[in-house]
Amino acid sequence: MLSSIEELILFTRLPGVGAATYWQLLDRFPSIHSALQASPEALKPFLSQEALDTLALVRSQKSASMAVQQVQRDMDWLQKNDITLVDTDHTAYPELLREIKRTPPLLYVKGCPASLNFPQVAIVGSRKPTPAGRDTAQAFGSDLAKSGFTITSGLAMGIDAAAHEGAVKVKGRTIAVIGTGIDSVYPQRNSALASEIIANGGAIVSEFPLGTDPQPQNFPQRNRIVSGLSFGVVVVEAAVKSGSLISARYALQQNRELFAVPGSIHNPLSRGCHALIKEGAKLVETSQDIVDELGGFLSRQRDLLDIYKQPAENSLPKHDELIANDLEDDVLAKLDYSPTPIDALAERTKKPIGEVMSCLLTMELKGLVANLGAGYMRLR
Repeated sequence: MLSSIEELILFTRLPGVGAATYWQLLDRFPSIHSALQASPEALKPFLSQEALDTLALVRSQKSASMAVQQVQRDMDWLQKNDITLVDTDHTAYPELLREIKRTPPLLYVKGCPASLNFPQVAIVGSRKPTPAGRDTAQAFGSDLAKSGFTITSGLAMGIDAAAHEGAVKVKGRTIAVIGTGIDSVYPQRNSALASEIIANGGAIVSEFPLGTDPQPQNFPQRNRIVSGLSFGVVVVEAAVKSGSLISARYALQQNRELFAVPGSIHNPLSRGCHALIKEGAKLVETSQDIVDELGGFLSRQRDLLDIYKQPAENSLPKHDELIANDLEDDVLAKLDYSPTPIDALAERTKKPIGEVMSCLLTMELKGLVANLGAGYMRLR
């Protein structure tokens, strides 16, 4: 028998099934398990004929075994590659993402799941920016990361990659939401960047099943998650008709702050930004303009991260009260009072990097450790 998360994987592998279908079915059935057991007549209003035919095959004795084997292969691959499955019941599921339409029922996360709940700013724009546009995106990525924001984008060429690179350059956190399965990086030339994102405590995120190719229709879907995770979306360069403006529309629909960087009236890639500004997007010239608007969202995180700076030692929680489990105890024991790289700590604890990063983020919030860029050090 499949677990609930395995049934969810099976369900999302049906042709044409996505977040909208998932929530429509949950309005009709008490669970996905019930929906998968329902009659074709009951499912016909929700599923395409192709999906119904596939489900009928899955229910046949021979194909049922094959379907279970496929799901098990998925689970084995996910475990082997240190991927976390985050459904809407998972403690790491991003609270902001619960607010949007077509909330993704399942996220595949490579890296640190806890980072999904850190305050984020999305930076999006053209895949073929001008040199000035690329420099602006990278500078904004660096400056906002240094201010405490996690930088979110889509790992595409151009502005997306520059924003991620800017955050990575200053050892900041950044999240890449991709339009393929988590088992591939598109475009391939950003594979090294994806690895750096993970190494710096960020994450690669996908809602698509393993093996999903980079189909054009996937990227607008991906864009709703980029904006949904973020408190604000910054458009650096965009033509009047571009995918970046799809992200901007989602930001408005999701009640997120929308920012646009102006440019030359002679630059076609400025016209999308100028159109957004005319429609009410905030014109920004520096990253500080964004911090001034969104900085309040950092207060809770900063309060937690700055606990160790309090002068009164007895005002801090006792060490024994802060240590929640054996892994935290083990990590703290193997940390020095000088920066220790995450990969070295993973080797010392014999734990996957993703698990160690998630643990470190929790401990950072408790004031037990600090991220100094070059690595983590213990504080107590």
